[in-house]
Amino acid sequence: MTGRADVEDVEDTEDTEDTGEVPVVDTGVYPAVRLPVIELVDVTKVYRTGTLEVEALRGISTVIEESEYVAVMGPSGSGKSTLMHILGCLDVPTAGTYRLAGEDVSSMTEVELAEIRNRRIGFVFQQFNLLPSLNASRNVELPLAYAGIDRAERHERAQIALARVGLEDRVDHRPGELSGGQQQRVAVARALVTDPDLILADEPTGNLDSVSANEMLALFGDLHASGRTVVLITHESDVAAAAQRTVRIRDGNIQVDPVPLGRSR
Repeated sequence: MTGRADVEDVEDTEDTEDTGEVPVVDTGVYPAVRLPVIELVDVTKVYRTGTLEVEALRGISTVIEESEYVAVMGPSGSGKSTLMHILGCLDVPTAGTYRLAGEDVSSMTEVELAEIRNRRIGFVFQQFNLLPSLNASRNVELPLAYAGIDRAERHERAQIALARVGLEDRVDHRPGELSGGQQQRVAVARALVTDPDLILADEPTGNLDSVSANEMLALFGDLHASGRTVVLITHESDVAAAAQRTVRIRDGNIQVDPVPLGRSR
């Protein structure tokens, strides 16, 4: 997200005797400071039904840096699903600020949120959310179709994404012809195909057997090692242990939030 300045050629002048003071323009901090991928400041979320109010999030503040692998862990009813919806721009805070890669998304319109979701966030859900009538390649292409990418480029990028998750020999298989672990890999390929800032995984091992779950966690580890920012929502401590750090949430509050590497508070 660092801007690039154009470099202009400077022509020599005939006046070579000018020894006056050379003006210096302040170009800011160098090297450029990387913005956090996620920054939450005093985020609250209140659901209202008639006169009933439920405060799902109670002033949450946290930072997730570029290329981090973070697990958000909490029991049922802790607020982690609400937090996931806000991180994924599927919902907006009642109060507070949410910045995604430095951009304030707290007050965006539905159209703007949809664009952010498609362009900057790759989702992996517990239920896979694959269309049964489409093969693996066509399922992976869907975010690109929504973005208006032409068919040839969609197909090429889908093949590359499926190869990255080890499914280059399953591109023509429909979900019903794939195992649970393979279906989840298709979902990961779909999350990767738009080259997003953030991979957001909501209980991605919940419907998998232990072998497939371990394979999925290994895949997320590979994505993190390649420089991706990964946020994993889970209620299982052994799944959270695969992450670089674990943020623990309960009753709408963050209870434990280790300091990100390279940042002080």
